[in-house]
Amino acid sequence: MVELRKRKAPAPPPVVEKKSKPAPKSKAADIPKEATKETKEAPKSTVPAVGDIIDLDTFGGEIETNDGTKTTLKKLVEESKSGVVLFTYPKASTPGCTKQVCLFRDNYTHLTSTGLAIYGLSADSPKANTTFKTKQNLTYSLLCNPSATLIGAIGFKKTPKGTTRGVFAVDKKGKVLLREAGGPDATVDAVQKLVSQDSAKGEAKEEAGDDAEAK
Repeated sequence: MVELRKRKAPAPPPVVEKKSKPAPKSKAADIPKEATKETKEAPKSTVPAVGDIIDLDTFGGEIETNDGTKTTLKKLVEESKSGVVLFTYPKASTPGCTKQVCLFRDNYTHLTSTGLAIYGLSADSPKANTTFKTKQNLTYSLLCNPSATLIGAIGFKKTPKGTTRGVFAVDKKGKVLLREAGGPDATVDAVQKLVSQDSAKGEAKEEAGDDAEAK
């Protein structure tokens, strides 16, 4: 008998170990730590604060009086004795605004006693402000600024539209004396306080002058 030889089973193929791919680096890891921090700063406000000096040549753009005369804040300051007060109001002939303009009317003599010129300022048309001025027998002009260039420059423009009630004052050199939002009474009170301070300073200078002459 022929002896059958058993065939050897083929050797299994060698197991090749798959090398695991390194995990992709996180993009955040490549960014420096300082860069991951928020570096955006809040935009600096361009609205002037009390004590700032504004450039009257470019400040606020062109406006017009209720009788239609074109003017600028610079011209108003030049025409004044010691500076300009602008009080802003949302809309002519509304109750709060009527109260405000009448308070400035009734206290006009005192408020202008140190040389400050008083003006109301709104986004109303010349026609609306002329009607308002005539009806309330106002002793000062109302300024019309439908584009809100000056209203926005002094920080009293609402977004997207509208006017915040407030008061702003600047002297002959462009120095901001007052900038404050508030109701009808508060805006008048703020100017009265400013006038009282100016009066006190004037009296102190006079006394100092008298003392110097006496010596």
